[in-house]
Amino acid sequence: MKSFIEEFKAFAVKGNVLDLAVAVVIGAAFGKIVSSLVEDIIMPIVGLFLGGVDFTGLSYKLGDATVAYGVFVQSIVDFVIVAVAIFMVVKAINKMQKPVETPAEPAAPAAPSEDTLLLREIRDSLRRQY
Repeated sequence: MKSFIEEFKAFAVKGNVLDLAVAVVIGAAFGKIVSSLVEDIIMPIVGLFLGGVDFTGLSYKLGDATVAYGVFVQSIVDFVIVAVAIFMVVKAINKMQKPVETPAEPAAPAAPSEDTLLLREIRDSLRRQY
C-alpha cells in the first residue's frame, strides 16, 4: 500500500496539476492586464461619451450607509471584457490546434463481383466469335 506522501507526490507531479497551476498564474497576470485596459483606457472613453461620468464614483446615500453601485457597474464591465478577451484567446488557440484537413483521396473503386466478371468474360467470348 502506498503511503500518503507517495500518493500526493504522484498526484502533484501529474501533468494536469502542473498545467492547472500554470494556467492560474497566467490567468492572474492576464486579469491584471485586462483590468488595467478597462480602468485606464476603456472606462475613460466610455465616461467621455457619457459626459465625463466615472462609474467608480457613482453612489447612493441611504442614511448612514453608502451604496457604491458604480463600483458594481465597473466590476460588470471588467467581467464582460475579461470574458470576451478569454473567449478570443481560447478561440485562437483552438484554431491553431485544429489539424489542417486535407481532402481525402477518393476511395478506389471496389473490385467487380464474380457475376460481373463472369458476364464480362461471356461478352468478350461472344465478341471473338462474331
